[in-house]
Amino acid sequence: MPQYILQTKELCKEFAHTAAVNRVSMNIQQGDIYGFIGENGAGKTTFMRMVAGLASPTSGTIRLFGQENLQAGRHHIGCTIENPALYKNMTARENLEIFRHAFGVKNTKSTDKVLSLMGLADTGRKRVGDFSLGMKQRLAIAVALLGNPQFLILDEPINGLDPVGIQELRNLFVQLNREQNITLLISSHILGELSKIATRYGIIHKGSLVSELSTDDLMAQCERHLIIRTDCADKAINVLQAQLGITKYKILTPYTISLKEYVGQSEVVNKTLIQNGLVLFESTIYEDSLEDYFNSIIVRR
Repeated sequence: MPQYILQTKELCKEFAHTAAVNRVSMNIQQGDIYGFIGENGAGKTTFMRMVAGLASPTSGTIRLFGQENLQAGRHHIGCTIENPALYKNMTARENLEIFRHAFGVKNTKSTDKVLSLMGLADTGRKRVGDFSLGMKQRLAIAVALLGNPQFLILDEPINGLDPVGIQELRNLFVQLNREQNITLLISSHILGELSKIATRYGIIHKGSLVSELSTDDLMAQCERHLIIRTDCADKAINVLQAQLGITKYKILTPYTISLKEYVGQSEVVNKTLIQNGLVLFESTIYEDSLEDYFNSIIVRR
């Protein structure tokens, strides 16, 4: 039986009779890196705020670590839903010490531990106001880790970072998951990066959770296909239907078709088209990305 870190059932949050979160039932298992995907205003942050206790649901239920005692469960959560108001005139260590006392964390070694873990141990007397955006993001996550949480909730943690900063945080999230046994809920608009580390996904649109799937499910949805560009898509399809029996296709433009058959035998398709007098400009194998699947879900709504 899977161990659930978070379970919500029919969770709702209304503002002025408008549902920001609409009957969301989510299940996050222990050990997941759960990628939470949605457009701006889809309800991601509001949902996370309710889980963390920063907002009250209008209706529905939340279970943390299999229990309905949310106060106890939230002692094991760290979050960067709303970045802490870091003290810019202080060092990273001084900031962490303030938050450690505010959180009631008695272990005095916690500050050194998270400074080292987040790669901030050598910042010395450098003030936070002089930190790069990536360093500030790391410090915000360090604050969230002070209480040694089992569940980490991160709202757009790589937003605005350069490619190097994104890669560093991506590697950090995997390290926290594998070495510290921390379950993560991460929202992000950078879906290509999220797809490199997530083990499960939830797609939210206009407040509703429209899809929840594992990495294996996503791979099954993101099929490989063969893109053919020729001088006449209609004629090409007629030839391929008659001679190869192709039925799984889509005409993208008057000159371009997408095939989901013969993907591994593109040379057969190419030869058939050329032998029947068609001019072949392109024959390329593509694989749908997380962005493609996300966009297809949104378009259908």
